[in-house]
Amino acid sequence: QVQLVESGGGSVQAGSSLRLSCAASGYTYSSSYISWFRQAPGKEREGVAAIAIGTGSGVTYYIDSVEGRFTISQDNAKSTVYLQMNSLKPEDTGMYYCATGADSRRSSWHDPRAFGIWGQGTQVTVSS
Repeated sequence: QVQLVESGGGSVQAGSSLRLSCAASGYTYSSSYISWFRQAPGKEREGVAAIAIGTGSGVTYYIDSVEGRFTISQDNAKSTVYLQMNSLKPEDTGMYYCATGADSRRSSWHDPRAFGIWGQGTQVTVSS
């Protein structure tokens, strides 16, 4: 059974950096993504970044608001996906989740409805 465990969240000042980790175990998907989503209080969960797994492996995706500031990467030896977040802004505040299980041949990397496996989340708070 696939399990995802996030870590690395925290409370920081605007302009700071954080690196989130998503450790995967039991992973067997051949064509999927590992995506990072975030959810702020009162807002819908939104896809932030993703990396393709299997088919198209290594291809990365970002929403416009984090392009150039966030970098998603993977360490296959550690079965871990990282989200390096630089130049953080207050609007980056939220609970961050990693997710997988979407079929990349027919699903969008940023549609949370396509993902069946979720981690427990890690909180990121950015103060101005």
